[in-house]
Amino acid sequence: MSTEPETTEEAGPGTPDDPGTAGPEAAPEESRAQDTGQPEESGQDTGETQESGQDTGETQESGQDTGETAGSGGAEGDADLTEGKEGGPAERSEAAAELAAQRIERERIERRKAERDAPIASGAKLSGTAADLLAAVRAVESGRKPVAAMSAAPAPAPRDPAAEPVRRPQPAPAPAHAVPVASVVSDAPAPQVVEAARRVLTEGGAPDSLAVQVAAALGEGADTALREDPWQLLRVAGVRPEQADGFARALLGAACGPDDERRGRALTVWLLEQAATAGHTALDLSTLITALGRQGVPGPDEAVQEALAEGEALMFQDPLDEPGAPAVREEDAEEEEEEAERPVRALVALERYAMAEESLADGLARLVNSLPKEAEQAWEGAVAGVSRGPAELVRAVAGHGLVLHTGGEAARAEPAALLDAARAAGLRAFAACHTADGRDRLAALSGGEPAEHGVGTVDGLLSGAEGPGRDADGALELDLLIVLDAPQLDVEHAAMLVESLPDGARLLLSGDPGVLWSAGPGRVFADLLAARNCPQIASRVPDPGPLGELVSGVGVGELNQVDAPGKEIVIVPVRDAGEAVHRTVQLVADSVPRAIGVPAEQTVVITPGHGGAVGTRALNSALKERLNPGPGRFGGFDPGDRIVHSPAPGRAVPGVVVKADTEGLHLTCAGAPVVVPRERVEACVRHGWALTAHQAVGARWPAAVVVLPGDAAQALSRPWVYTAFGRAERHLSVVHGVEQALPKAVAEITAKPRTTRLQTLLRSQVPTPD
Repeated sequence: MSTEPETTEEAGPGTPDDPGTAGPEAAPEESRAQDTGQPEESGQDTGETQESGQDTGETQESGQDTGETAGSGGAEGDADLTEGKEGGPAERSEAAAELAAQRIERERIERRKAERDAPIASGAKLSGTAADLLAAVRAVESGRKPVAAMSAAPAPAPRDPAAEPVRRPQPAPAPAHAVPVASVVSDAPAPQVVEAARRVLTEGGAPDSLAVQVAAALGEGADTALREDPWQLLRVAGVRPEQADGFARALLGAACGPDDERRGRALTVWLLEQAATAGHTALDLSTLITALGRQGVPGPDEAVQEALAEGEALMFQDPLDEPGAPAVREEDAEEEEEEAERPVRALVALERYAMAEESLADGLARLVNSLPKEAEQAWEGAVAGVSRGPAELVRAVAGHGLVLHTGGEAARAEPAALLDAARAAGLRAFAACHTADGRDRLAALSGGEPAEHGVGTVDGLLSGAEGPGRDADGALELDLLIVLDAPQLDVEHAAMLVESLPDGARLLLSGDPGVLWSAGPGRVFADLLAARNCPQIASRVPDPGPLGELVSGVGVGELNQVDAPGKEIVIVPVRDAGEAVHRTVQLVADSVPRAIGVPAEQTVVITPGHGGAVGTRALNSALKERLNPGPGRFGGFDPGDRIVHSPAPGRAVPGVVVKADTEGLHLTCAGAPVVVPRERVEACVRHGWALTAHQAVGARWPAAVVVLPGDAAQALSRPWVYTAFGRAERHLSVVHGVEQALPKAVAEITAKPRTTRLQTLLRSQVPTPD
């Protein structure tokens, strides 16, 4: 039984992109966490299918190939990596602190929702199955009808907050103070809970290696929960419906059947989780019902109804207004009511994502409408402190609670100037980036250490490891928060950030809209850009040099031939997978260091997926053999190995192995010591010479080798290619085996759509500027 998470490479079972992929045989192979460093067995990058890649090398003939002229027997390669300092265990990990912060913010959100007197507005009338389901659910919520009844609904009653669905295994918070990067990762479930779960798994014929994950997912009493409902096994990431069915048959015997309501309910939640893995925060009701039918659920309508009644999912009716359509005027309200009711679509969502989107919309509306007048003088000083390019951005932020800023790598200088000007004017300002590398690059623009200039990471800010303190109400003590790499914000992190800001604070979201979207569900930055509810400042600062010209062309769908007299761009044609692996190793270990002057430890390899003959696993194996050979005594790792560490879903932190002992695997990540317990190594650590584009997004390296084997054509999209090519600062080599699939992907394959509700919520709460 595979324990690999599902992928966001594909749309996900039953998602709007492909309603026919609901069956297990057609489901994606990797999960949202896969690109973030979590284990994945498929050949596709997580979430990267949302953006197709483009061919970067076919039209670029400039420069000599730094690898083609290199002999295969080059030097062993100086892959010795700095081992970093050993550090003792910290009292609390960043991942644990982040989870604690998430829990606190979620509790705040729940309290706010519970204070509302009215249910979610229906907006219009539904018909058919959607109307029946909504009527039944509202009846159950009001306590007037049994679940099975499906007829006209009485007046809706306020919805009680439902319990949050069990989440994927994550490190539990520990009491104490946070540190920049987790020193000790994750507390394992109690041994007795794990052992009890192992006995039930063995009895049902499931691998006992799942015991730790089951115990983490279901908590204390996991064994009882599995016996009462064997399909709860689907709560474990990577478990497939047919595997859960086999487990249920072994435990229940003749009592097990496809019409079991427990199975239908569990599959409903599982399908919604798979949609979230693909980036959706909700699914169309019809799509969900179709997907359940493909999974062999005899009564898909009843299965959805049961999940709604149990509080494991929520249903919404959203008007089908086109984005940007004018709002209905009050004087026309009566006339509207007399006419045919406006069409709506019924959406079903897991509560955690529905709550996050509503909280995000509420918080953004609060920021837009709560600008204080007492800070005007300080902001006038900030405006006076800048000139030319950044001035437009500073003026926009001074006058508005929410501002969006778009641009490439060079455009980061504008938010940096805003940060410096605001701090110089006495305002409490802080900038948060997606990665530690992004944090360091932004701080370098100000000429100092990150902490000195008010720069950190999003995770560090939320966990309390970086940034300002919080006031008595739990709000960040800030007048201005700048969030860079904004396309990487998923809906939950965005909601927590916005909820953490006090009334009157200003928020600037800055990023490159051409890169891959977030690994987690939602498309926050893209939705805000499309909603046009706030000022949008587009930077006019282009990225310099041949690499900047190439990447800029990809962003607009053009794969241009670029002159690269300094060998900034090199194309290495290959015929098959074996040659692709050979040339990649040759480039990293010999050609790029010799011809470009970039050592192997400063070169990243990017490939579309983890599996396959030229995936990250195959490439990392070959690169380790060349650059840091060893027996791999501790889970396949040796001191000096480059790794990528995933302390929590959605995060990928590059690092280096220092040593291994009874405490676990000692790493250095982003300059801080990390100890990963033995039982968590397989799930949290991968070799990191080769990454997927989603793992690499938000960071840059002096040199990048992008590998495009022949079987990668289906994984390519314009955002994937844009992201992969954009990771190189000085040199880009493209190991090219996809022929015309690359320019086609750049020109034609854009980001796959994601079903979200944020634009709809914003239209009703945030006025559109004239």
